[in-house]
Amino acid sequence: DDLAEEMEDVDFEDEGADEPDAEAWDSEDDEGVEDGMEPQDDSEVTFSLHSASVFCVSLDPKTNTLAVTGGEDDKAFVWRVSDGELLFECSGHKDSVTCAGFSHDSVFVATGDMSGLIKVWRVDAKEEVWSFEVGDLEWMEWHPQAHVLLAGTADGNTWMWKIPSGDCKTFQGPACPATCGRILPDGKRAVVGYEDGTMRIWDLKQGTSLHVLKGQDGHQDPLTCVASNQDGNLIMTGSVDCHAKLINSTTGKVVCVFKMETVAPKAPIGEGEEAESNSVESLGFCNVMPLAAVGYLDGTLAIYDLSTQSLRHKCQHESGIVQLLWEESSAVVYTCSLDGAVRLWDARSGKMISEYRGHSAEILDFAVNKDASIVVTTSGDHQAKVFCVQRPDR
Repeated sequence: DDLAEEMEDVDFEDEGADEPDAEAWDSEDDEGVEDGMEPQDDSEVTFSLHSASVFCVSLDPKTNTLAVTGGEDDKAFVWRVSDGELLFECSGHKDSVTCAGFSHDSVFVATGDMSGLIKVWRVDAKEEVWSFEVGDLEWMEWHPQAHVLLAGTADGNTWMWKIPSGDCKTFQGPACPATCGRILPDGKRAVVGYEDGTMRIWDLKQGTSLHVLKGQDGHQDPLTCVASNQDGNLIMTGSVDCHAKLINSTTGKVVCVFKMETVAPKAPIGEGEEAESNSVESLGFCNVMPLAAVGYLDGTLAIYDLSTQSLRHKCQHESGIVQLLWEESSAVVYTCSLDGAVRLWDARSGKMISEYRGHSAEILDFAVNKDASIVVTTSGDHQAKVFCVQRPDR
């Protein structure tokens, strides 16, 4: 909701939006798109079968050759990344498709809409094998090693199903939305964040809660995102309260709290609260160095050093960060933001490596393939795009 409000105030350049196929050849001098000039498009492939904002994207983990995207048009599509060719449509949704993802072995793809209808498709047969209806859907995630699907809903429940048998378990949270969740790398536990600022670590087998963080240990506002490091012993939670908390997943204790000193924005007084909204929107751990990145709605990318628990770099964006992802085997972090650009940052130096543009509206989600050679983005401009980011010196 914060993002949506923020977007209302952002002035997006819309030139060329009505001619999606127009190529921008003279991208050299396109830095600031001036009136009447073609916007710069660095993408290799554009997928344009959606007829409204595209909310989510996921790449198939096994081959990284397929993408699934879901959008405000109540549609989800599975398509080829190399040429944007449609493989099949995941039909039958009645509301915006906000969650979509492939199982760990790329055998299944799951799509979930806001109203809580979740469907699972077998990719090779292009057919639906399972569906289920829950309360309003907040998030959905596949298990890292099994055909097991986890989803959090607005009534505070977290659901777990075996696919395709549909065997089911529920984990009852507080009576408020389960806003974010993540299965830990051991596959035995999941961490779930809630709107009341609490966080729980669940034992998936027993269905019991191992640790609860609330009160002073929890957040003061709704949780927005959660991540774990590679071996799962550290968890990070982000919240509307602008704090990111580092938690030991074994003990359930808070190791440290990263607070962003908020600088009062220079906004007209009349705009009151709107101007001051900031929150943690995305976070993640680096696999190769003890670093974590936190992206804020005010456009700050903070790189924290976990060994000293201190701020290492602050990388400023012109507009809010929607999501960030680390490269799997280097200290490079990717951000996408409300200005429609994808940026690559070197977390060691805090310097921007490169920037990719092509969308005429905000980027809402993105995915990076395993060898970090391509990025797939989805946007409010009704399109998904594939960018080649491989550089010879990396």
